[in-house]
Amino acid sequence: MLTEVSDQLRSANVPPCPRSARVGSDHVPRTTDSPALRGRRRETDLLNGLLREVRAGNSRVLVLRGESGAGKTALLDYLTEHARTNRLTRVGGVEPESEIAYSALQHLCAPLLDHLDRLPEPQRAALSVAFGRSVGEPPEGLLVGLAVLGLLAEAASEQPLVCIVDDVQWLDRMSEVILTFVARRLDAESVALVFAVRSPGDEQILGGLPELRVEGLPAPDARALLDSVLPGPVDDHVRDRIVAETRGNPLALLELPRGLNPAELAFGFGAQSATPLAGRVEEGFQRRIAALPAQTRRLLLTAAVEPVGDVPLLWRALDRLGLRPDAAAPAEAAGLVEFGARVRFRHPLVRSASWRSADAAELRDVHRALAEATDPRRDPDRRAWHRAHAAVGPDEEVAGELERSADRALARGGRAAAAAFLERAAELTPDPTPRAARTLAAAQAQLQAGAPAEAAELLAAAELGPLDELQHAEVARLRAQVAFTLNPGRAAGPALLSAARRLADLDVHAARTAYLSAVGAAVHAGRTGGDDLRRAAQAARGVLAGDDATGLLLTGLTTFSLDGYATAVPGLRRALDALTADEDLSLLWLAAPVAHEVWEDEAWYRLTEQAVRFARATGSLSLLPTALVFRAGALVFAGRFADASDLIEESRALEQATGLAMHPSAALTLAAHRGRERPAIELIDATVREAEARGQGRLIGLAGYAKAVLFNGLGQYPAALAAARSAVEHPDLGVFSWTLGELVEAATRAGETLVAAEARDRLAERTGPAGTAWARGAQALADALTAAPQHAEEHYRVAIERLAGTRLGLQSARARLLYGEWLRRENRRGDARTQLRDAYETFATAGAEGFAERAGRELGATGETVRRRAADVPVELTPQESQIARLAVAGRTNPEIGAVLFLSPRTVEWHLRKVFTKLGITSRRELAAALRER
Repeated sequence: MLTEVSDQLRSANVPPCPRSARVGSDHVPRTTDSPALRGRRRETDLLNGLLREVRAGNSRVLVLRGESGAGKTALLDYLTEHARTNRLTRVGGVEPESEIAYSALQHLCAPLLDHLDRLPEPQRAALSVAFGRSVGEPPEGLLVGLAVLGLLAEAASEQPLVCIVDDVQWLDRMSEVILTFVARRLDAESVALVFAVRSPGDEQILGGLPELRVEGLPAPDARALLDSVLPGPVDDHVRDRIVAETRGNPLALLELPRGLNPAELAFGFGAQSATPLAGRVEEGFQRRIAALPAQTRRLLLTAAVEPVGDVPLLWRALDRLGLRPDAAAPAEAAGLVEFGARVRFRHPLVRSASWRSADAAELRDVHRALAEATDPRRDPDRRAWHRAHAAVGPDEEVAGELERSADRALARGGRAAAAAFLERAAELTPDPTPRAARTLAAAQAQLQAGAPAEAAELLAAAELGPLDELQHAEVARLRAQVAFTLNPGRAAGPALLSAARRLADLDVHAARTAYLSAVGAAVHAGRTGGDDLRRAAQAARGVLAGDDATGLLLTGLTTFSLDGYATAVPGLRRALDALTADEDLSLLWLAAPVAHEVWEDEAWYRLTEQAVRFARATGSLSLLPTALVFRAGALVFAGRFADASDLIEESRALEQATGLAMHPSAALTLAAHRGRERPAIELIDATVREAEARGQGRLIGLAGYAKAVLFNGLGQYPAALAAARSAVEHPDLGVFSWTLGELVEAATRAGETLVAAEARDRLAERTGPAGTAWARGAQALADALTAAPQHAEEHYRVAIERLAGTRLGLQSARARLLYGEWLRRENRRGDARTQLRDAYETFATAGAEGFAERAGRELGATGETVRRRAADVPVELTPQESQIARLAVAGRTNPEIGAVLFLSPRTVEWHLRKVFTKLGITSRRELAAALRER
């Protein structure tokens, strides 16, 4: 395992180490076998290596996993001790603190906030609001993550930084999410981020990061550690049995023998116990706590309940409980706790053992004292939390205080914390009506926090209380949203429609939004949705139309579904024209397919460009994945494959950093047009399997379109014909018309003239009412392919002229390819070369290998020698380096590039230095020319 971790740490893409960066890198002392770290030579050597890497200018992440008492904290202590030449910040998760948004993250970042002013203004503002330092719009988690990444990088620019996070399983949800994001994006900042998390049971936390399993000590070291605490000689067989029972767990070896005499140890720890090892160690701590004086036990309980180790606050609470500070002496003498600048327990199990040793009345008294000792102006949320746990029964005053804490958490972007506050507020609410309302609000917060399963449980609880009609409808809407979040296929559509119907007579605006979601779900269910779309559209038609973007889009889609294409086009175009404000961009998931459907390439470009810009600026996790995918699709059609690939890579980085799944549509379209058969078919087939399993019929249609494009490009026309015919069995929004064009081409080349003519006529039913340059160009091309020889040329010329006036460079090149092929067959070789040469250059430049090869074959048949592009480029840039280089050429600053790629500016600068070295240049001014030459 250690070898594996070392390999993982070394295999990361690390920057070259300049000589000046190596100063002090060998000053990490070798491990000494002190009793606290007996048998941990390999582990400490790994930590020493991590420190050397960080001092050399690299970033490293490591997750220590092990059962309670295995020695994770001791290893973190070792790292803390040996990181003295570094800047260091450390925090530990505390279970009661897990309800306070950004609590752990704020403690970790507090020593670094003197660098806050160096961050870009949006990131600086987001972090300030998240930490409660200022008031503003609730920040998106992605923006907070970028801010923390930048803050660590800025702090490390002056001195290598070591960040240690213990007991990750008890972090508040937002801190865990942000730190996981940062860990996955660190690269070349001189930052070490080292976590410790309890296992088994928390394997999903920090998954996929380099890790070290902290196991029990080797048998010789375990026996030696056991001998150091045994009260007397013990038989070797008994010692071996104890070592085997504890599996070498250091804490168990040190704690379980305490209080047992030689006779009691004669048969190990007594009879075999079914209690887990951690539970047995905790029971040992409980016995030791029980032996303390009553005043000391209560003091220890107060320290255990106070989550952050705030000693002045603890003394104030103890004064209210009538306890003197000298009551701490027996607990310190017993080695259970240390009181210094902060309170530190020997082990988290001491804290939990103290809780379990107290009765409910004692716990309420302690929480009450801590609430009274907490300043309501400086720390109102922790005060509310303590008051909530001090309450004997329902208490509206405390519930109201918790509700206000939830509002503050939402203002900081802490939706999970808000849900926890609201849930506890509901429990303390005496009146069933507001109790149900607070439970409903908690469900809403959980859904917004990305916890749909928890939201579903709260919705069930809310339904038990008295709800008015609007609240019942809201429950139905939220339940449908939960279903759509968990499975965005057909299953969610009926539930969304039911919720919309309940809202229709209660809240027209909410009903329109719900109906649009129901119609959209049915659109995406496509061929798997049966009659869902017609039923949703019929129900939505009875809702009072609105003149906002939502209302216009709903009206257009219902008309499209019920009255036919031609009737719907004006309304759909009005809806696209109305989508101008940033707040309308949440409708992009439907608006982009509508733009395709009515052949509006300008609207497609405008909306996707606006969406990406807005989502990046705000860090909107709800919009950015969709925006990146649709923008990448637009760039594919423009023939800008490299830029489209950059956005797809960005969305993959986002998927890796956040766990948000990337929609495959852009990757499908790009793979099909690139023309690499095997990887494209693998992606298409995998997409179809997933879409069939989830009831996403429109995606099945898109996969069929992609396969038709792929095989048309490769000249495998029967395969393209089969794929296109299958795809057009359902009129998928924004896909059907494209596929008809592919079907015309495939059928013509395969000799299926009747099939081609039928597809041409079906296409005309769409392109005629649309009337845009894109639509007229596509129709002229279909007409040319199916026309008699004496009429074909005119149609080809119209197609090229129309498509040249659009943003669709790839479609324009395909028209020239088809025209060139026709001209060659007419023995007009000179004219054919002109068209085919232009098409070949466009395809080859874009990277459309299949179509380029097809154009090249045709060009060769005209007698022209095709100059193949060099297959082997002397200088190879990684995809990330290429993306950074292109963004730099576009004029983006390092912070702006970092915001796009979720990297720190320092890592961007390091990558640019590597690009300069590879290209043999020294500055950004030379970059554009070097990339063109390459």
